[in-house]
Amino acid sequence: MLKKTAFIGLFAIMTSPLMAQDTKTPVYLDETKPVELRVKDALSRMTLEEKVAMLHAQSKFSSPGVPRLGIPEFWTTDGPHGVRPEVMWDEWDQAGWTNDSIIAYPALTALSATWNKKMSWNYGKALGEEARYRKKDILLGPGVNIYRTPLNGRNFEYMGEDPYLTSKMVVPYIKGVQSNGVATSVKHFALNNQEMFRHTSNVIVDDRALYEIYLPPFKAAVTEGDSWTIMGAYDMYKGQYASQNQYLLNDILKGEWKYKGVVVSDWGAVNDTQQAIHNSLDLEFGSWTNGLSVGTKNAYDNYYLAKPYLDLIKSGKVGTAELDDKVTRLLNLAFKTTMNTKKPFGNIASEEHKAIAKEIGEEGIVLLKNQGNVLPIDINKAKKIAVIGENAIKIMTVGGGSSSLKVKYETLPLDGIKSRFGKQSDVQYARGYVGDIGGEYNGVKSGQNLKDDRSPAELLNEAVELAKNSDYVIFVGGLNKADFQDSEGNDRKSYGLPYNQDNVISALAKANKNLAVILVSGNAVAMPWIKDVPSVVQAWYLGSEAGNSIASVLAGDANPSGKLPFTFPVKLEDNSAHQLGEYPGNKEELAAGKGKDQKNPINITYNEGILVGYRWHDTKKIKPLFSFGHGLSYTTFEFGKAKADKTAISQNDQITFTVPVKNTGKKAGAEVVQLYISDLKSSLPRPLKELKGFEKVFLNPGEEKLVSITIDKSALSYFDPEKHDWIAEPGDFEAQIGNSSDNIKTKIKFTLK
Repeated sequence: MLKKTAFIGLFAIMTSPLMAQDTKTPVYLDETKPVELRVKDALSRMTLEEKVAMLHAQSKFSSPGVPRLGIPEFWTTDGPHGVRPEVMWDEWDQAGWTNDSIIAYPALTALSATWNKKMSWNYGKALGEEARYRKKDILLGPGVNIYRTPLNGRNFEYMGEDPYLTSKMVVPYIKGVQSNGVATSVKHFALNNQEMFRHTSNVIVDDRALYEIYLPPFKAAVTEGDSWTIMGAYDMYKGQYASQNQYLLNDILKGEWKYKGVVVSDWGAVNDTQQAIHNSLDLEFGSWTNGLSVGTKNAYDNYYLAKPYLDLIKSGKVGTAELDDKVTRLLNLAFKTTMNTKKPFGNIASEEHKAIAKEIGEEGIVLLKNQGNVLPIDINKAKKIAVIGENAIKIMTVGGGSSSLKVKYETLPLDGIKSRFGKQSDVQYARGYVGDIGGEYNGVKSGQNLKDDRSPAELLNEAVELAKNSDYVIFVGGLNKADFQDSEGNDRKSYGLPYNQDNVISALAKANKNLAVILVSGNAVAMPWIKDVPSVVQAWYLGSEAGNSIASVLAGDANPSGKLPFTFPVKLEDNSAHQLGEYPGNKEELAAGKGKDQKNPINITYNEGILVGYRWHDTKKIKPLFSFGHGLSYTTFEFGKAKADKTAISQNDQITFTVPVKNTGKKAGAEVVQLYISDLKSSLPRPLKELKGFEKVFLNPGEEKLVSITIDKSALSYFDPEKHDWIAEPGDFEAQIGNSSDNIKTKIKFTLK
């Protein structure tokens, strides 16, 4: 397959009848003219057929421009963690290119765990440079769906359970990507909070939960981040599919939020031409249509926004006002991307990109537990290090769904540990367990053969013997990118670790007290062995530099500063969606076989409302395994007494809180100051507290800094469904400042007049 490029568009301009007749530059090609005039001029020159053609795909990942006018086609790409390899024009099979390998960046859970907005900008800028180098115009990401259940197979692609944290982390990512002239496509709008029944479900959620929990990251993405496109979801809301939804797209996105960008469908998310026309879908991709069966020349002509739309216009059944609005949005996008002559050239797999990937991994790793200071590993006492577990040797960049990547390299945990410790220590490996031996997704092959025919008992005995004869034991396990784990299209089947890992970890804990458990996953997991294991590290999927980032933290070269972006419940039933809500769907409808096809969707009711994650645990006083915002360091920090610049504020006022933070240990490190707001008396029920500000502060040993966080009435507001408006109710509030949702260090009361 040969990929078309923007050069075709340039050639079309130079050889078009338009240029032959008139040597004067057309308005739409004149970059000195305002974009509004350029769009209006281009629109006026287009035929009806050319306009409709722009609205739908021409291949798996591209849509046509207008060759006659020199308007290039759009090229899209997955995904949020790296630029996906090239596939065939009409198929998911690999195109067989040899120059489409890239750097894989840490998954978005890891980015969110840095709680560092500057790191998010660096991530977006580097990823955007790689997308630009590969001549991509739209990056299909980032994902900002809220973490509702630990079983959601796609949680690793998102940014956690809190709408405020997600909002603040997604905006710089978007700006970083788009600084390269590459559009982001924030996804999946909206309420796609599980993979099971994602094509055949209708979400029922109250307006408060919708506006307070599930919509804020999308609103921030388009109103603060100015994401040039947004991707619809698969699920239904109010009985309409999200990619053609009156309430989500017309009323909220383009109505309340005044969005001027492009709405892109998820692949195969469109189901009806009339709804797509009238409910604000602008660009249709991947629909399950077969054009040949209705006599059109190819399947793309039979898309819902293709010939069926054209026929409706020609028959007089619909007008062209919606068409012109859609094309106007696409032309605006073109002037920012494909027709933007000032965008940079980008670069790929540079040393800078490798360094950024490693640094994000180091900052995102969360030290969950470190009893007895097992970590960092004392190199003087580590003559022999045992590394145990399949995830120490398993490639994680291949698989997981649309975020599967073809990388230039992936440093595995075992390789990273050997590289860092191997000169001074004898590093030996034992498998411990056999999990997923596969290594292929959509034709991308990892090149690994992890088949092992030994019995679980043999594997366990080998691991225990090695552990007994070692100074340190590093177990690297968790989940992987196989189906029914951290993977698109399916949810996890249980909360516990798979592949007999609990038994392996328990046996290792008895064999050696210097044990560190490294969990590679994008989800919380049960830890029945937690009291027996001295050190636990949440390592996420860290991309190309995974092994180096992990080894750096184990050695203490990097001081861990990551904080959890979601709560780890002790057991699944402690999660509000599983205790109160419906998962995976209505039980009676499940029993009746609903959800098997789109004609019989299953209802999923979010009975837990706004009490998601720590809001539920804190309000109901349910002790988590590890709390939202939790993360330890190799040094210690001391919080002083918080102060406010005023004791009462008006509705149009701001209030600034300051708190001194001191590094009281012997190692440089970073702490995240987290500000939670508690409404002490409210007309409507509210969570015990909600995150409304955070700052990451880097401190040398003995150093103290004053951290300031400013809020306004938006941090005090709740959504009133009766008034359909945000209300900041006068009364008393409390600012609670700490380093996790369950570790508040200092409080201060204030009043809203």
